Amino acid sequence: MTLLSVNLNKIAVLRNSRGGDEPSLARAAQTCIEAGCGGITVHPRPDQRHIRPDDVRMLAQLLRGRVEYNIEGNPFAGARGSYPGLLALAREVRPTQITLVPDGDGQITSDHGFDLVRDADRLAPLVAGFREIGCRVSLFVDAGTTNFEPAVRIGAQRVEIYTGPYAAAFAEGRVGDALAACVETARRAQQAGLAVNAGHDLSQTNLGTFKAAIPGLAEVSIGHALIGEALYEGLAATVRRYLQILD
Repeated sequence: MTLLSVNLNKIAVLRNSRGGDEPSLARAAQTCIEAGCGGITVHPRPDQRHIRPDDVRMLAQLLRGRVEYNIEGNPFAGARGSYPGLLALAREVRPTQITLVPDGDGQITSDHGFDLVRDADRLAPLVAGFREIGCRVSLFVDAGTTNFEPAVRIGAQRVEIYTGPYAAAFAEGRVGDALAACVETARRAQQAGLAVNAGHDLSQTNLGTFKAAIPGLAEVSIGHALIGEALYEGLAATVRRYLQILD
């Protein structure tokens, strides 16, 4: 079964908008775990617009031995303020998986993947650093990527397909080409020996079609849509609905 990792960034956005500790990341994570999710995802950024380093540390304690812990981030972003850098943070908390994403402060959200041919040599020592501390390493890639030799060469174990364009095409009723690009990318990655994750704008509406098209899909990381839907249906009920789609 495809693992559901719930991204808690939006809980942190809401908390930070008011200050204090509510809504509670710990309670949100606990609720998702009790509802059956297989993992929790966070994406700490140097500008700390949502998840903060202390959140990462707190969740590491809460999740250890229970579900997978996936930390997303830009490996090239340096330390800033209390943000120590992605590799330094990973050394502290030892997540199950690190998903490397080429994002910057100017992006509202992640909106593109790595160019593996161009970026592999820069990524290589960082991938090695994460592997040395026991993290599984996944690289964020665009649908349509077909050359995965560079990812294999530098030691990546998974790729995460950026599904934003697929979700947009699905909403507009023209899903064919966008889904085909995802399917081909997944097929090529699996042929190269990489497991395939997916994430970004996946929802209850479009997830079933995506899952059915990609045999062996290892994991989906879902936050924005899931938290939005949970405002109406409740967090535990929404997590269970996603699990039913993935089953």
